[in-house]
Amino acid sequence: MKGKKVALLVSVLLAVMLVGGLVFSGCPAAEEEVYELKMQSQWPRGDISMENLSHFADLCEQKSNGRLIIDVFAEPEIVPMEQVTDATIAGAIDIMHGGGAITGSIAPVSYIEFGIPYSYKIVEANGDCHQAAAIIRDFFFEDGFIDLLRDEFATRGLYYVDIHCYGWVPFLMSTRPIVNYEDFNGFKLRSEGAFTEWQKLQGAIGTADIGPGDTYLALKTGTLDGAQWDTSAVTGLKWNEVAPYWVKGYESDHAVGHIMFNMDVWNSLPADLKQVVEESAAEYFDICLDAYCSEEQVILDMVAAGELEVSELTPECQERLAEDAFTVWDALAQEDETSAQAIEMFKEWRGPYFFQ
Repeated sequence: MKGKKVALLVSVLLAVMLVGGLVFSGCPAAEEEVYELKMQSQWPRGDISMENLSHFADLCEQKSNGRLIIDVFAEPEIVPMEQVTDATIAGAIDIMHGGGAITGSIAPVSYIEFGIPYSYKIVEANGDCHQAAAIIRDFFFEDGFIDLLRDEFATRGLYYVDIHCYGWVPFLMSTRPIVNYEDFNGFKLRSEGAFTEWQKLQGAIGTADIGPGDTYLALKTGTLDGAQWDTSAVTGLKWNEVAPYWVKGYESDHAVGHIMFNMDVWNSLPADLKQVVEESAAEYFDICLDAYCSEEQVILDMVAAGELEVSELTPECQERLAEDAFTVWDALAQEDETSAQAIEMFKEWRGPYFFQ
């Protein structure tokens, strides 16, 4: 009798389990939310870093198993370059890509982040593009410069994700040879950020009012005598067709750009997707760096083939440019407390090389 009761109980339990399984199998699993975000670069198509943003978007989609979709736009496809930062703060754009030469208008420390004259002249790298970038990345992530930037941009409603490097900046193309310090006097060039103030000290006339997409025509018509960018000036934007001289010796080893999120958008992401973004941005750093380092060799090959003319600054000229540079550094330290902290960090970091 006892055995029959046990068998009956087992049968009942199995029936309950079977019915329960049928009920729950009929209920679809809750689908994970898919985030579709808009990202715009401050730079136009033809710029190396902008063209490689598709890799960042692809990485985010792959690593998230399709839960994070990012549509990438170039300047000015949503807004012009000078409006990208404000549009991201307002939420019209979810993610911005660009550099402090523009973003410094809302946070002066970003001018320093992007690069001020000679601040990223990494002499200990001995011309090694990758090594110079590794030293810069350590300064941000090991020495704490990125923490200063994250705190500053958080007050503006932005989350600073990661950096990328632009290779030789300012990469200056000119319609005429520039060799001596005096050759800059009256020189009209497209510039940006703290470099404009530096160029004033040399008697040059720098302007950021002409966008990169309009620079080719401005050089061709004589509105500008020269323009600075990165190596994309030649390999993508083709400015060398109308400004055939590369003014060598003017550049630092790199300038630094950033990827930043609207803070509300960033806070809305679950932790695992934030990790996806951070991992993808770190990989984008390497992708972008490889592209720029390769482009530098393209430039050197063009010079060797006689396809690009070099106008190299004299050592005396470069020495005077360095003196002007440090005048700009000290002026920027007066902007606000964060800029003063940043300049102090740069002087400590670069001190063994420039401030003996």
